[in-house]
Amino acid sequence: MKNGFITVAAAVPSVRVADCAYNLVQIENLIAQAEGKGVEIIVFPELAITGYTCQDLFRQNHLMAQAENAVLMLLDFTRKLDIISIVGLPVPVGNLLLNCAIVIQSGDILGIVAKTYLPNYSEFYEKRWFASSQDLHPTEIRFAGKRLTVTPAPQIFRTYEDVRFGVEICEDVWAPTPVSNHLALAGADLVFNLSASDELIGKHAYLKSLLAQQSARTISGYVYSGCGFGESTQDLVFGGNAIIYENGHLLAEGERFSFEPQLVISQIDIEKLRSERRCNTTFVNAQRPSSDERLAYDEVFVDCLAPVNRPVDHMESQILPYRHIDPHPFIPSDDMMEQSCEEIFNIQVAGLAKRLTHIHSQKVVIGISGGLDSTLDLLVCVKTFDKLGYDRKGIIGVTMPGFGTSGRTYRNAISLMKSLGITMREISIAKAVTQHFDDIGHDPDVHDVTYENCQARERTQILMDLTNQLGGLVVGTGDLSELALGWATYNGDYMSMYGVNASIPKTLVSYLVRYVALSGVDEESKATLLDIVDTPISPELVPTDSKGNIKQKTEDLVGPYELHDFFLYHFLRFGYRPQKLYVLAQRAFDGTTPGAGVYDKATIKKWLTTFLRRFFNQQFKRSCLPDGPKVGSVSLSPRGDWRMPSDASSATWLAECDALAE
Repeated sequence: MKNGFITVAAAVPSVRVADCAYNLVQIENLIAQAEGKGVEIIVFPELAITGYTCQDLFRQNHLMAQAENAVLMLLDFTRKLDIISIVGLPVPVGNLLLNCAIVIQSGDILGIVAKTYLPNYSEFYEKRWFASSQDLHPTEIRFAGKRLTVTPAPQIFRTYEDVRFGVEICEDVWAPTPVSNHLALAGADLVFNLSASDELIGKHAYLKSLLAQQSARTISGYVYSGCGFGESTQDLVFGGNAIIYENGHLLAEGERFSFEPQLVISQIDIEKLRSERRCNTTFVNAQRPSSDERLAYDEVFVDCLAPVNRPVDHMESQILPYRHIDPHPFIPSDDMMEQSCEEIFNIQVAGLAKRLTHIHSQKVVIGISGGLDSTLDLLVCVKTFDKLGYDRKGIIGVTMPGFGTSGRTYRNAISLMKSLGITMREISIAKAVTQHFDDIGHDPDVHDVTYENCQARERTQILMDLTNQLGGLVVGTGDLSELALGWATYNGDYMSMYGVNASIPKTLVSYLVRYVALSGVDEESKATLLDIVDTPISPELVPTDSKGNIKQKTEDLVGPYELHDFFLYHFLRFGYRPQKLYVLAQRAFDGTTPGAGVYDKATIKKWLTTFLRRFFNQQFKRSCLPDGPKVGSVSLSPRGDWRMPSDASSATWLAECDALAE
């Protein structure tokens, strides 16, 4: 495991029914490939050594002897390998024949796990040959030259880095109370499933839904390997499913109905799973079993061996070669775009609508700058008024040109307010701010923080006073990214009476505005919205250049928002340390994802340091946030989501940043 990730594989070998020697060679080939690719744990299908479809041949002593001999040879093959292999085969235990998974590492058998739920309906009749683990008492056996105890109790295997995994076999996950429930509650981070599920119309979609739900419910990594080509097609066909999930999210899957062996590899984030479990109080409460359950489930812990043989190869120099890291974690996937955007707007609209009906008002006041945040704010207000049946003229959009307002943003602000049919007001702040400079004795040629914040506070004062005059409330424009970085004026632009953008990060703001532009608005509004999306992000508090272009670009000053949003998501959602944020960002922004920026190590380190420094130093601004709706899983509301001392030290985080190798 490196940086909290463990590399796992689901393998689907070619099979000949009842030919253990052939099957062993196929298994060994895939184990060798996986070892060379840095895989730490690999799982094979149910009864892979014999084939699942042997039927009454399972009653033949010769087949049982050949299966045991294959394990002997597999132990010898793996003697110098560190990889943990989970392989399916039949194992006789006294008067019982069990459908088992055998866990092997470095020439040793770490444990044997028996199947619990045997399907005996429709096309399945496993009880004809096998007994359930429920029929078993702890029994010592000699198998493949080893003395082992086979037990009905759930078994938890621990790697040398304390990654914990368990095994269930096919039907065990289809049961009303899956075995993996008990494994996860007993501490298993990962569950490996050896399966032989046949293909029927619609069954594959149901299977994936089942595995996704089970992985999500148990907050675990779930690695599934199903029988494939070579099994008997006398009555059934097996598609060879190799699927890997992490907390309900599909990480990797193989090709169904492939005629060739498959090795599907991914990397599961153990730290993320454990962080999710610690935060999920329901999961923690479910780990407190009743006294009866304690009697029924006495977990067996088995320690795996520390790796000593694995050579350092080219994989060691690659960052998460089998794992895609989304550079834009706040952005919905393409196939969910319309549904997700509508849901986001509905949450914002519902929040604002409740506040308006509560205060019995049909008026809102918004500062319209021609930038992204105020544009999204305005779109939410328009949707809210339309849904409530209010007149859009009750939306008072106020443009407040100042010393840094560019012609482009001014024109876009005016154009959008006109095309959306709201009430427009224009109030220049230049005269009032100039008077204020004179009152406090500030040189207007000194473009420092005083120069900038005076403008921001003047605009906020205008909006608040207009609201008092007209009734209604000020709808805030401040977004999640600005709040995280503290890129806002205290008692200035992030203050409002309701902040609909409070949990919308900058990357998502841009996405939502573009979505509205492309989803059927009138042509004039569309053109304006798309130009707003393409306008450089700026507070426009410093005069423009000689050509009237924006000179003060936010991302030049605090860094790219796509990097900061990436840091923010993983820092808050999973509590990742700087070292891991640094590694993940390198993978996410390495140029392999279309639409994402490309950043070198030095750039990532620079802006990660900036993010952490500003995040800690600017907490005092977040401690007094206005009300606003939570939209996603990450929010900075001091009332429910993020409670942090304003004077907490960032020293250890920044020290780790400083030590990062470029």
